[in-house]
Amino acid sequence: MDMNMTMNSTTMDMTMQMSFYWGRNVTILFSGWPGSHHHNPGMYILALLFLFAIAFTTETLSVWPKIKPNQSPVAAGLTQASVYAIRVSLGYFVMLAVMTYNVGVFIAAVAGHTIGFFAAKTSSLSMTKPSEPEASF
Repeated sequence: MDMNMTMNSTTMDMTMQMSFYWGRNVTILFSGWPGSHHHNPGMYILALLFLFAIAFTTETLSVWPKIKPNQSPVAAGLTQASVYAIRVSLGYFVMLAVMTYNVGVFIAAVAGHTIGFFAAKTSSLSMTKPSEPEASF
Protein backbone atom coordinates (compact mmCIF):
# COMPACT_ATOMS: atom_id res chain seq x y z
CA MET A 1 0.00 0.00 0.00
CA ASP A 2 1.30 3.44 -0.92
CA MET A 3 2.14 5.63 2.11
CA ASN A 4 0.89 8.82 0.40
CA MET A 5 -2.50 7.26 -0.28
CA THR A 6 -2.79 6.21 3.37
CA MET A 7 -1.88 9.68 4.62
CA ASN A 8 -4.32 11.37 2.24
CA SER A 9 -7.21 9.09 3.18
CA THR A 10 -6.48 9.66 6.89
CA THR A 11 -6.34 13.41 6.39
CA MET A 12 -9.59 13.38 4.46
CA ASP A 13 -11.33 11.41 7.22
CA MET A 14 -10.47 14.11 9.75
CA THR A 15 -12.11 17.01 7.91
CA MET A 16 -14.65 19.03 9.82
CA GLN A 17 -17.95 20.50 8.68
CA MET A 18 -17.57 24.27 8.28
CA SER A 19 -21.17 25.32 7.65
CA PHE A 20 -24.44 24.60 9.43
CA TYR A 21 -26.28 21.49 8.29
CA TRP A 22 -29.30 19.53 9.37
CA GLY A 23 -28.90 15.79 9.76
CA ARG A 24 -28.60 12.89 12.15
CA ASN A 25 -25.18 11.76 10.98
CA VAL A 26 -23.02 13.68 13.46
CA THR A 27 -20.31 12.93 16.00
CA ILE A 28 -20.81 14.80 19.28
CA LEU A 29 -17.97 15.01 21.82
CA PHE A 30 -16.85 11.37 21.49
CA SER A 31 -15.83 9.33 18.48
CA GLY A 32 -18.72 7.17 17.35
CA TRP A 33 -21.34 8.90 19.50
CA PRO A 34 -24.23 9.08 18.81
CA GLY A 35 -23.14 7.00 15.81
CA SER A 36 -24.47 6.95 12.28
CA HIS A 37 -27.81 5.25 12.78
CA HIS A 38 -29.50 6.37 9.59
CA HIS A 39 -32.68 4.42 10.23
CA ASN A 40 -32.89 4.92 13.99
CA PRO A 41 -33.02 8.54 15.18
CA GLY A 42 -33.20 7.47 18.83
CA MET A 43 -29.48 7.86 19.58
CA TYR A 44 -29.42 11.28 17.91
CA ILE A 45 -32.39 12.44 19.99
CA LEU A 46 -30.77 11.01 23.13
CA ALA A 47 -27.57 12.93 22.32
CA LEU A 48 -29.57 16.15 21.89
CA LEU A 49 -31.35 15.59 25.21
CA PHE A 50 -28.00 14.94 26.90
CA LEU A 51 -26.59 18.15 25.43
CA PHE A 52 -29.72 20.04 26.52
CA ALA A 53 -29.21 18.71 30.07
CA ILE A 54 -25.54 19.79 30.10
CA ALA A 55 -26.45 23.31 28.93
CA PHE A 56 -29.32 23.49 31.44
CA THR A 57 -27.03 22.37 34.28
CA THR A 58 -24.40 24.93 33.25
CA GLU A 59 -26.89 27.73 33.76
CA THR A 60 -28.40 26.41 36.99
CA LEU A 61 -24.94 26.13 38.56
CA SER A 62 -24.51 29.88 38.10
CA VAL A 63 -26.72 30.58 41.13
CA TRP A 64 -25.54 27.76 43.35
CA PRO A 65 -24.22 27.37 46.07
CA LYS A 66 -25.24 30.08 48.47
CA ILE A 67 -22.74 30.97 51.18
CA LYS A 68 -24.01 30.22 54.67
CA PRO A 69 -23.45 32.98 57.24
CA ASN A 70 -21.52 30.72 59.63
CA GLN A 71 -19.43 28.99 56.92
CA SER A 72 -15.66 29.34 56.95
CA PRO A 73 -14.37 31.66 54.20
CA VAL A 74 -11.94 28.98 53.01
CA ALA A 75 -14.65 26.31 52.83
CA ALA A 76 -16.99 28.74 51.04
CA GLY A 77 -14.26 29.68 48.59
CA LEU A 78 -13.37 26.06 47.86
CA THR A 79 -17.02 25.14 47.36
CA GLN A 80 -17.63 28.03 45.00
CA ALA A 81 -14.39 27.37 43.09
CA SER A 82 -15.31 23.70 42.68
CA VAL A 83 -18.78 24.52 41.38
CA TYR A 84 -17.26 27.13 39.06
CA ALA A 85 -14.78 24.56 37.67
CA ILE A 86 -17.63 22.14 36.96
CA ARG A 87 -19.71 24.89 35.35
CA VAL A 88 -16.87 26.02 33.09
CA SER A 89 -16.08 22.42 32.10
CA LEU A 90 -19.70 21.79 31.16
CA GLY A 91 -19.74 25.04 29.19
CA TYR A 92 -16.70 23.92 27.19
CA PHE A 93 -18.39 20.58 26.47
CA VAL A 94 -21.39 22.46 25.07
CA MET A 95 -19.09 24.68 23.01
CA LEU A 96 -17.28 21.67 21.55
CA ALA A 97 -20.60 20.03 20.68
CA VAL A 98 -21.85 23.19 18.93
CA MET A 99 -18.65 23.18 16.86
CA THR A 100 -20.08 20.23 14.94
CA TYR A 101 -22.19 22.85 13.10
CA ASN A 102 -25.25 20.61 13.34
CA VAL A 103 -28.44 22.66 13.58
CA GLY A 104 -30.09 20.19 15.99
CA VAL A 105 -27.09 20.39 18.32
CA PHE A 106 -27.17 24.19 18.15
CA ILE A 107 -30.89 24.33 18.95
CA ALA A 108 -30.51 21.87 21.86
CA ALA A 109 -27.62 23.92 23.31
CA VAL A 110 -29.40 27.27 23.01
CA ALA A 111 -32.65 25.84 24.39
CA GLY A 112 -30.81 24.27 27.34
CA HIS A 113 -29.02 27.50 28.16
CA THR A 114 -32.20 29.56 27.79
CA ILE A 115 -34.46 27.34 29.89
CA GLY A 116 -31.66 26.81 32.44
CA PHE A 117 -31.16 30.57 32.72
CA PHE A 118 -34.90 31.06 33.21
CA ALA A 119 -35.06 28.32 35.86
CA ALA A 120 -31.98 29.61 37.69
CA LYS A 121 -33.08 33.23 37.75
CA THR A 122 -36.66 32.35 38.68
CA SER A 123 -35.49 30.21 41.59
CA SER A 124 -32.98 32.81 42.77
CA LEU A 125 -35.63 35.54 42.64
CA SER A 126 -38.10 33.39 44.57
CA MET A 127 -35.48 32.75 47.28
CA THR A 128 -34.85 36.45 47.89
CA LYS A 129 -37.34 38.10 50.15
CA PRO A 130 -38.92 41.18 48.67
CA SER A 131 -38.15 44.32 50.58
CA GLU A 132 -40.90 46.18 52.30
CA PRO A 133 -42.40 48.81 50.04
CA GLU A 134 -41.49 52.28 51.13
CA ALA A 135 -44.35 54.46 52.23
CA SER A 136 -45.00 57.28 49.83
CA PHE A 137 -46.23 60.50 51.28
